[in-house]
Amino acid sequence: MHSLITTGVGQPNGKDNPQTDDEKALSTTNFTTTFFVNQTPEEVFKAVNDIRGWWQGEIEGDTDKLDKEFTYRMADAHFSKQKIVEFIPNEKVVWLVTDSNLSFTTNPNEWTGTKISFEIAEINNKTQLRFTHVGLVPEFECYGGCSSAWEQLIQESLHSLITTGKGTKVFG
Repeated sequence: MHSLITTGVGQPNGKDNPQTDDEKALSTTNFTTTFFVNQTPEEVFKAVNDIRGWWQGEIEGDTDKLDKEFTYRMADAHFSKQKIVEFIPNEKVVWLVTDSNLSFTTNPNEWTGTKISFEIAEINNKTQLRFTHVGLVPEFECYGGCSSAWEQLIQESLHSLITTGKGTKVFG
């Protein structure tokens, strides 16, 4: 069971988690969602990298090694290609979106050049997962739908994979 959920733009800042000015600026412009679990950082890291276990859709390629690339497709609505640009065991994973095609937006390439970040930290004997889609900002046409989808995927499916060993279906 998670003890704290924070979401959206602008995150509360506890004394145990001071933010730099750069982090404050990022947290007010990029979509972020955070939760705490009782599992270890190693277990959280393993689940994050088991992308097929929590992200619904078709995934092709290696999803758990630095510099590897994978694609994600959800029917004809969403295609994106990610390159793993940071991979620090039990601490952080960052994907760079190198290509995207969102059929439901005027600019189908809105995600191209954005980064998807998973930061893992042990705080007060719990493990915190902070998800940030760096570049997914309120000015984007897809912000509402994409942030809502991320919220469900992270807070429901990934959280379930971490705590029960099985992701949940959140779409359709």
